[in-house]
Amino acid sequence: MAQKQQPILSPDLPWKVRLLLSIHSFAFNNSFNSNGTVNRTFLNLFDLKSSPSKNPINGVKSFDITVDPSRKLWFRLYIPTTTTTTATSLPIIFYFHGGGFILMAANSKPFDKFCQRLAREIPSIIVSINYRLAPEHKYPCQYEDGFDVLKRQYSAPCGTQSESKFLKLQVIRLIALQPFFGGEERTESENKLDGAPVINMEHTDWFWKAFLPEGSKRDHATANVFGPNSVDISRVNFPATIVFVGGFDPLQDWQKKYYEGLHKAGKEANLIEYENAFHSFYAIPELPEYSLMIKEINLYKDTKCNIENQYYLEKRVMYKMLINLATPILVQNPQNCKHSRAYKATSVLLLGLPTDDSA
Repeated sequence: MAQKQQPILSPDLPWKVRLLLSIHSFAFNNSFNSNGTVNRTFLNLFDLKSSPSKNPINGVKSFDITVDPSRKLWFRLYIPTTTTTTATSLPIIFYFHGGGFILMAANSKPFDKFCQRLAREIPSIIVSINYRLAPEHKYPCQYEDGFDVLKRQYSAPCGTQSESKFLKLQVIRLIALQPFFGGEERTESENKLDGAPVINMEHTDWFWKAFLPEGSKRDHATANVFGPNSVDISRVNFPATIVFVGGFDPLQDWQKKYYEGLHKAGKEANLIEYENAFHSFYAIPELPEYSLMIKEINLYKDTKCNIENQYYLEKRVMYKMLINLATPILVQNPQNCKHSRAYKATSVLLLGLPTDDSA
């Protein structure tokens, strides 16, 4: 009887990339405690950091700006210096770094390099937000931090003192880089690729338990956004979305469900698949898919925007846009917009700059 062929769980990778993935796997496996805590001291040994540089590095300078020292909320600002476009007309990307809301920081080397390249090649201004991490700070702390960074520059009082509305902030695009979704069921890709690089089901289950409110299951609307606890978004204005999927990512079925869910709700969505990409490929510039992704983002940025997707972004809307554990990016473009509502999305979002100080 012929022996059953084992599935291929990883693409053919350069030895340096394989070594890097092995080191990260060792760090993760020895940092996540069974009681739901993280050994930060040990984990930080493997999380190399980059300092900001007021002197341009490859055409990009960067600065760290504090928003709230009491919760160590800050962001790193990246500004391209080689473009002929004026800073006031450049798109602005609000970037929420990867790590499942559990790991790493805005100044972690892989994310710092990624933001530098986005700033240089789009070109664009990048705001990389250093939000608080779970399990020390559970949902929705990360959403609060993201909202407060945007509110710092682009908001005005609206109704009560506790609420605010962004001024002439136009939602342009949402770009989902391998969005981290999940649910109680096990999908085909989760079962098939449980031994793939970077993440496995033991890790993802631990991440959800560490991040979600106590007692929550993985069918929480933050994890399973089109699952049993989701809300109909068919009548909600929603930005055009592009979803990046990797063929060696165990979460790819959830990402495709998200893309399909947007389509079923009547929203504009596009799917980009890289057969040889594993989870978090966008943090490794040596991979060919990395450059392809940058080009896709640049092309997508310049496509025509549906006028119906323009609206003021409010706090309740911001929470829905930051649903999941991934790398949300918000990109802005100076145009006026009308007040509207929005619902849940993930990973990457494109917005518009205020054009003046009027409401």
